Amino acid sequence: MSLLVRAPATVVDVKLTAVVTRAEDEDLYVARAVEVDVASQGHTVEEALANLSEAVELYFEDEKDAPAAPAVAEVRSIEVSIPV
Repeated sequence: MSLLVRAPATVVDVKLTAVVTRAEDEDLYVARAVEVDVASQGHTVEEALANLSEAVELYFEDEKDAPAAPAVAEVRSIEVSIPV
């Protein structure tokens, strides 16, 4: 009997940018990763971020052609005029 042994996957630590918003009608925070199309939620900001971290790790685990590091995001403020 022979056993198939897989080599361990290479792991890279990557810092991503997260945006957290509060859902107005619900008692939830929504966290989104800017560099990849992944979001999650939680009852606190910390829980939403922890859930997002897990969701992003699962996303890259499932992506066969995922880059070693996602594109770098640049976060800037913009000013707009809105009717009141």
